[in-house]
Amino acid sequence: MKITVEEAKKKIDTLKGEIERHNYQYYVLDNPAISDAEFDALLRELIALEADFPELITLDSPSQRVGGKPLEGFTTYTHRTPLLSLGNAFGREELLDFHRRVVNGLGRENVEYVVEPKIDGLSVALYYQNGILQVGATRGDGTTGEEVTQNLKTIGNVPLRLKELIPALDVRGEAYMPKGSFQRLNAEREAREEMLFANPRNAAAGSIRQLDPKIAASRDLRVIVYAVMYKEGFTLNKHSEALELLKRQGFSVTEPFITNDINKAADYCEKWGQKRYDLPYEIDGMVIKVNSIEEQEQLGFTSKSPRWAVAYKFPAEQGVTKLLDIFVRVGRTGAVTPTAVLEPIRLAGTTVSRATLHNEDYIKEKDIKIGDYVVVQKAGEIIPEVVKVVPEKRTGQEEPFNMPEYCPECKSKIVRLEGEAASRCIDISCPAIVREGIIHFVSRNAMNIDGLGEAIITQFFEQQLIRDAADLYYLKYEDIINLERMGPKSAQNLLTAIAESKKRGLDQLIFALGIRLVGQRAGKILALQFKTMDKLSKASSEELTAIPEIGPKMAESIIAFFNEEKNLEFIQRLKNAGINMEIAEVQAVSDKLAGKTFVLTGTMEGLGRRDAQVKIEALGGKVSSSVSKKTDYVVVGAEPGSKYEKAKELGVVILSESEFLELLNG
Repeated sequence: MKITVEEAKKKIDTLKGEIERHNYQYYVLDNPAISDAEFDALLRELIALEADFPELITLDSPSQRVGGKPLEGFTTYTHRTPLLSLGNAFGREELLDFHRRVVNGLGRENVEYVVEPKIDGLSVALYYQNGILQVGATRGDGTTGEEVTQNLKTIGNVPLRLKELIPALDVRGEAYMPKGSFQRLNAEREAREEMLFANPRNAAAGSIRQLDPKIAASRDLRVIVYAVMYKEGFTLNKHSEALELLKRQGFSVTEPFITNDINKAADYCEKWGQKRYDLPYEIDGMVIKVNSIEEQEQLGFTSKSPRWAVAYKFPAEQGVTKLLDIFVRVGRTGAVTPTAVLEPIRLAGTTVSRATLHNEDYIKEKDIKIGDYVVVQKAGEIIPEVVKVVPEKRTGQEEPFNMPEYCPECKSKIVRLEGEAASRCIDISCPAIVREGIIHFVSRNAMNIDGLGEAIITQFFEQQLIRDAADLYYLKYEDIINLERMGPKSAQNLLTAIAESKKRGLDQLIFALGIRLVGQRAGKILALQFKTMDKLSKASSEELTAIPEIGPKMAESIIAFFNEEKNLEFIQRLKNAGINMEIAEVQAVSDKLAGKTFVLTGTMEGLGRRDAQVKIEALGGKVSSSVSKKTDYVVVGAEPGSKYEKAKELGVVILSESEFLELLNG
């Protein structure tokens, strides 16, 4: 029976309210009132009605949670309020130091604190206008993130509509994957012989950054919100009031602990250090904040972080287990790294069976032998490492370890250069070096070739389809269609991803080349400075070291790389394949800073100096390397140099990093 638009709207509104109520019961209250089958039936009914009446689909409809069409790429989003990082306190004494700084800054002893768990996930921001979710974005560098609205909409405990009509509300939270969901996801990936996620944080971050929202929708993600960044239509006096407001609007929040005693705050942190494994999600510390917003404003910010908050970091968990064997792995730079094989041990919520031993000197210094019982810890709760031997457990059957004389991959002689801790295979044709180099070349921060993982690269090698990364751009459909687990669709998708990577930025290509000592940030700096690969390849030591962030060793490494004929041939083959080899000149998008000259000095934390230069030029300003009377602003980061003193001497306006960000965003 056909219904009218008015009848459809009434039914859709009823279904929307009912579905969101059940979403809140399930995700926020953890108390579902109906079965999954009943919930799915309600959602199917809504989707069917909206299909018949597409003009009635709204941004806050629960149908928007299932994920729309795949995106071609993420766009950047500039945060209205910078998302700064927190300073750290390792242990009670450093927390007391934080308290002393707060007391000195406020000029009074009695300070009320709020203590909350520090969720170990991906920091995100949600932007609401008139109560409706408009934009969701990642933190990025704190000033600019990636817009991931469609993916965040798929998360069940993210309200699409607030409970109250608030003109504008920006909130910050942490996207995470519950431990149980993480284990199920990895079990599914293992069954499909796909690469496993290292931890729930990586799984959450990888899911949020999927171009296909349906992938994010298929994974059990959650968001816990912990801060109001911007608001209109009401006032808040305390952070605890902000948490109460967020809870009223339908957000998931953690229960805060409020105290006027910093020692009780420390006790609470230490208690959760022991209890954190009982939580359904991972936390890597606690956050202590001054509760009064007026006092927060009085304390203000450093260039990196708020003075009114600190992250209490849990000490690394340690355990004792047996070291069964030591093997070496050859990395992309040829470094031969010894790795311990351990009797599996549970640490920080995960099972550890491998641990780094760093280098030969580390093994000798710690007197580590095969068969020893050793103390193992997860450094930063991520990378397991052997801390020390338990000598009283020795039986005399333990065996010393000696670094191999020859590379296990290519049998070339392993050498240790003077002044270096690492032993290396120096044969640049070594299969391990080439393979690891290609894995680096295609990685997300480099050429970002989706779907090209270690297993496929290994297959390409075994089938002699590639010798280096440049060969990837000359692969044909018929070359790869018959490979294991490579059907027609996946073959075409891979070739499309390889072709798409030709458009990557020059900074990503420079990083992808794997030049020793040149990381992701240096790649950006070099791209912005030289604009083309050709100019960079001909740069002199003087030109390179004139850049503040490029030291003599990095300059020497860059010059050595481009002096190698094989490397130049490799770059030429990339160029012939159509890889982007230059960066477009920054085009001003506004004249907001027209005629203004800036000088940057010191270490910029929330926004790198080269990124700051791009933003200044995009707003019509220019950046100079020296301070003069014609300078309008000197932006000061951590540990500024003589330019800061010169600016004071000349009376030039000096901006902290936070003040500079306000100028950019104001």
